[in-house]
Amino acid sequence: MTLLRDPVFRRGLRLGVPFGLVSGALSLSFGVVAVQAGFTPLQAIVTSMLVFAGSAQFAALSILAGGGSFVAALTAASLMHSRFLAMGIALAPSLKGGPARRALEGQAVVDSSWALANRGDGTFDRALMFGTTVPQYVMWTVGTVVGALVGDLLGNPDRFGLDALFPTFFVGILLAELRDSRGRVAAVAGGAIALALVPFTPAGVPVLVAASAALVGLAIPGGRRPDGPGAAGGARAADGEEAA
Repeated sequence: MTLLRDPVFRRGLRLGVPFGLVSGALSLSFGVVAVQAGFTPLQAIVTSMLVFAGSAQFAALSILAGGGSFVAALTAASLMHSRFLAMGIALAPSLKGGPARRALEGQAVVDSSWALANRGDGTFDRALMFGTTVPQYVMWTVGTVVGALVGDLLGNPDRFGLDALFPTFFVGILLAELRDSRGRVAAVAGGAIALALVPFTPAGVPVLVAASAALVGLAIPGGRRPDGPGAAGGARAADGEEAA
């Protein structure tokens, strides 16, 4: 079965649309602010197409706009997304092929697709993940194009409340993980760790250290219910079907 005909992939496309709309609004804001900070429209668009990472892009942009060095901007962006190291390690066994192919497929990972593809048993539905990421990537690119090219007509994007979309986006992902005791304990512990570290550590470090709370969650009985977002993918995998 080809990926495009895979019903789980197509289900992922549908699940990814709401997240894609949020991504488009956020990237529109990035396109506007990037051009205002001195990027050319082409530089802003290419950055979004290659990086495809909201918090990292905004972190790097704020440093560059404030006169910081490229090294400082790159370091901050890397720390902001250092969580993907742990996410990639967890995902790797569910991907296909050798290291090169797995690395390529891993480029499709974003927070929402990773969470939705999680079957709750340590495995991930790669077809669902790919499908969920597609509309987000398309809208992230389209939003940046619009923001970079017609940003002067929009003015300050914050007046539309776009700055509230990012935290709302992550709260939506978090809510899906709070259906069992392990998720709730890990969320509370991770939040406490991050809040404790924010006042005196560089950007990104609190999130990275807070990820250790997941180890606490593993020690608590009670897994995710089988009717989660990846349940259909789990049933299909049990039948021995292949996504591609």
